[in-house]
Amino acid sequence: MNRAKELAIGILCCSGRLTITSIIIAMGQQMLDWSAAYRIFREARMNVVKLFEVNLKVCLQQLDSDQLLIAHMDDTIIRKTGKKVSGTAWRRDPLGPAFHTNFIWAQRFLEISLSLHDKTFDAPSRAIPIDFHHCPGVKKLSKDATKEEQITYKEEKKQNNLSMVGLERIKHVREVLNLSGAKERELLLSVDGSYTNETVLKKLPEKVTLIGRIRKDVKLHFLPETKKTNGRNRIYGQQAPTPEQIRTWEDKDQYPWTQVEGFAAGKVHTFKIKVVKALKWRAAGANHTLQLVIIAPLGYRLKKGGKLLYRRPTYLICTDNELDVKNLIQAYLFRWEIEVNFREEKTIIGAGQAQVRNQEAVANVPAFVVAVHGMLKLANHMLEKVPDLPVQYLPKAKWEDSNIKIRKSTNTLLNIFRANIWLKNLGKSFYDFVKNQHLCTKADIPKIDPIYEVFYMRR
Repeated sequence: MNRAKELAIGILCCSGRLTITSIIIAMGQQMLDWSAAYRIFREARMNVVKLFEVNLKVCLQQLDSDQLLIAHMDDTIIRKTGKKVSGTAWRRDPLGPAFHTNFIWAQRFLEISLSLHDKTFDAPSRAIPIDFHHCPGVKKLSKDATKEEQITYKEEKKQNNLSMVGLERIKHVREVLNLSGAKERELLLSVDGSYTNETVLKKLPEKVTLIGRIRKDVKLHFLPETKKTNGRNRIYGQQAPTPEQIRTWEDKDQYPWTQVEGFAAGKVHTFKIKVVKALKWRAAGANHTLQLVIIAPLGYRLKKGGKLLYRRPTYLICTDNELDVKNLIQAYLFRWEIEVNFREEKTIIGAGQAQVRNQEAVANVPAFVVAVHGMLKLANHMLEKVPDLPVQYLPKAKWEDSNIKIRKSTNTLLNIFRANIWLKNLGKSFYDFVKNQHLCTKADIPKIDPIYEVFYMRR
C-alpha cells in the first residue's frame, strides 16, 4: 500500500516522459533498489480494479441522492513501437484522413467514466474514470492450424469482441453500484454507434439506460396496434420511417420541431429536436421500448461575420421511453468529457508511455495512471467544496480575468499538486513570486527565483 502511494505521488510529480524509471526519479529513490517498483505491476501484486471502485464510491458520495447517475463508455488506442509488447496489434488510426485508412501499432483500452455535475446542468461536468480495461485482440492462426484450433480461435474471437467486453464492463460497474448502496438508482450510459448494437442492447443489465447514436437509415417499428385473441401477440408493428425521413418530413404537424436547452462548450445552447416515442428495434429485442431523438445540426462561424456553416445531424435512441428529453440530451452532451479524459491521460498524464511489455504490466501500468488521474480530479472537486481551506493556489497571470471562474485544467491541477509538495520543503510561497515581479524594472535583471518557472511551464 505504501509503495502504491509513493508511485502515485511520483506519477503526479514526474514532469518528463512517464516511464517507471522517471517515476522512481521523481520519488527521489534513484539510489535505492528499483526492482520492487517493476514487480508490483509485473507480477500482478496490485488489484487496479479496486482503485477504480474507490473512485466510483467517492463519486457516489459527491452526488446527491436525487441527482442523475450519468456515465460514458468509449474505447481508445495507445500507440506503441515494440512488436514484442503484449496485447499490441495493427489498428485503425482514428486521426487518419477520412479519404484513406491508416494503421498504427497500438494497444486498445476501454474506459467508463462517471460524470460529476450540478443539479441545474448549467456548468461543466467532470468525468471521473471508474473503469479502464485492456482489450487485446486474439492472435491470428497460422495456415497450418488444426480444426480444433480454428474452433477455439473463433470462440476466443467472439468473446474478445469489443462489444462483448463493453457489455461485461457495464455489468461490472452495475454490480459495484449495487454493492455501494445505489441499487435503486438508474444509470444513464451514453455511448457512440459502435456500442449501440444487438450484442449490448439485448443483454443490458437492469437499472441501466443506454443512450446511443444510430444510423440515419436504421429500420424501426411502431408498436402493434391490436392484440390477438388467439396465438402469440405481435411485438413489432408497422415499419416506421427512417430517422432521416423523419428529419426531412414535410408535414410539420406529424413530426414537429421543438426546442430544448443544453449546456455544452461553456454555455447554454438551444437545440432543435424531433422526438418519436414508443418504437421497437429488432436489434434491441422485445424487452426495450425506445424513444428516438433527432437533433438538427448547429450553425457556427469560423470567424466573426463569416459564412454560416452547419454540422451533421445527430440521431439518438434511448432504452427508457419515459426519460425526460432534456436529461437525455444533456447526458449525451456530457459525453464529450470522456474524449477530454483520453487526451489528458495520453498527452498530459502519460498513460501508455511506460516501457513495459509483460502481459500484466502492459494492462496494469496504464490503468494505474488513469486511476491516479481520476483521484486527482476527485480531490480537486472535494477541496472546492471545503470553505477556507489553507491550500496554496497558483495566482492567475496578468492576462487572465480573475472574475471569471472556469474549471481548473489538469495541467493546473498538476502544477498545484507539485507546488504544494515542493514549496513546503523549500519554505517558499506563490505570493513572494508576484511581489518579486513587481519589484523588477525594465533595465534590471529580473530578481526571480527560477524555481517558480517550473510551476508555470505546463499551464
